Amino acid sequence: MSLKVYLSGEIHTDWREQIIDGAQGLDVTFSSPVTDHGASDDCGVAILGAEPNKYWHDHKGAMVNAIRTRKGISDADVVVVRFGDKYKQWNAAFDAGYAAALGKSIIVLHGPDHQHALKEVDAAALAVAEAPAQVVEILRYVLTGVLPG
Repeated sequence: MSLKVYLSGEIHTDWREQIIDGAQGLDVTFSSPVTDHGASDDCGVAILGAEPNKYWHDHKGAMVNAIRTRKGISDADVVVVRFGDKYKQWNAAFDAGYAAALGKSIIVLHGPDHQHALKEVDAAALAVAEAPAQVVEILRYVLTGVLPG
């Protein structure tokens, strides 16, 4: 068995690298949104032309980024959605909802501080982890049937 895993959400820590490194040797292919914050914010105007209004600037970028996001989530077997400690990550919540609507297996990754705020997102997930290492162990178990330890 092999898995295609889409890594969505927070871009300010190395959680993606921790999962990718931990999954070495497993038959997993990873994809993710563009994690360069500046490129993600400005892709629409950089490609399609400047916008004097910030709303349209952001709108263009969101639409261009949605092409990659929709493709990545649609192709994924498992979608991991990380909610970090900083910022309101509405895009991550949207990705979780989109993945749920497509019937994707979802692993949500966040600390205990977010339990109440994310209760509906957590309810749609098949697992709620607090650490990237737990995500790796879930992937290992799914692919091999081997428990940690």
